[in-house]
Amino acid sequence: MLKWPDRETVDAAVRALAARWVSEHPELRRVGYFGSYARGDWGVGSDVDLIAIVARSARPYTERALDFELTGLPVPADLLVYTEDEWRALPAASPRFAQRLATETVWVL
Repeated sequence: MLKWPDRETVDAAVRALAARWVSEHPELRRVGYFGSYARGDWGVGSDVDLIAIVARSARPYTERALDFELTGLPVPADLLVYTEDEWRALPAASPRFAQRLATETVWVL
């Protein structure tokens, strides 16, 4: 039988990761997770979907996650990094995704 980390374990690990990121990334404003772990319907093989909001970034959107170390999480992770301006513009640019994030995201920072 396969055992996969439960929501409480993943939540604690994400909170610890966010606390570490605060000292490493002064531009960091918010950190959260969404998707199956946020909804509570995770299962064997689920990853954790992370979102970070930064004040600004010189890097293009597609490269920003490279600046954030993801070690220490008990499951694989995907990270989206938005600037504050991009975050404010998201509802107009991608209404469905913005609504999903608004209803699902568990903010840990």
